[in-house]
Amino acid sequence: MTRRLSALLVLILVWTGTAGQAHATGYRYWSFWDRTGNTWTYATQGPSLARPSDGDVQGFRFAVSEDSADATRPRGTADFTSICAKTPPADGKKRVALVIDFGTPADAPEGETPPRPRTACAVISPDASSAEALAGVAKPLRYDTNALLCAIAGYPKTGCGEQVTKENGTARAGKKDGGGPSVGLLAGAAVVAVLGTAAVWQTRRRRHD
Repeated sequence: MTRRLSALLVLILVWTGTAGQAHATGYRYWSFWDRTGNTWTYATQGPSLARPSDGDVQGFRFAVSEDSADATRPRGTADFTSICAKTPPADGKKRVALVIDFGTPADAPEGETPPRPRTACAVISPDASSAEALAGVAKPLRYDTNALLCAIAGYPKTGCGEQVTKENGTARAGKKDGGGPSVGLLAGAAVVAVLGTAAVWQTRRRRHD
């Protein structure tokens, strides 16, 4: 009985682990990036606080990510010279190259199609923020009550940093209240139930023996 119980426990634990790995929870949002040389770095400040310098390259990427370490970087050309080639310097202004990546269909909210990635050269005042640079080339922008950037150039139409679950490469919106119990939780309960039943059975058997 002990060997059978151990084997059953192993099978349930394997199933539980597999079920837990079948989906990953993240958030659908616009991430903000700085470009240094050939490398994108997750910005340490939000676009409303960041003050880029003339010649800087910054990026925005819409995707589903678990956190900043997992965030997906912008794609496409990210070179200041090529992005701002047709925008000559202007007195009393600074130029900032922007890469705006609307993401993939897999990360898009249900019923929406992401626009093609674009680049733009923003010409702004010397003390202007990254948010002001973005507003100058990609309106309309949408923010929530906490000043979180929700949409660029009107995309997406709805939603803002909502929790989603990725299943088989597709992002699905999740309930904010957490919904029902997870598969892992149910499997864990099943393990406890099996062990409890087995323990009772063994105790009764010993008494009869």
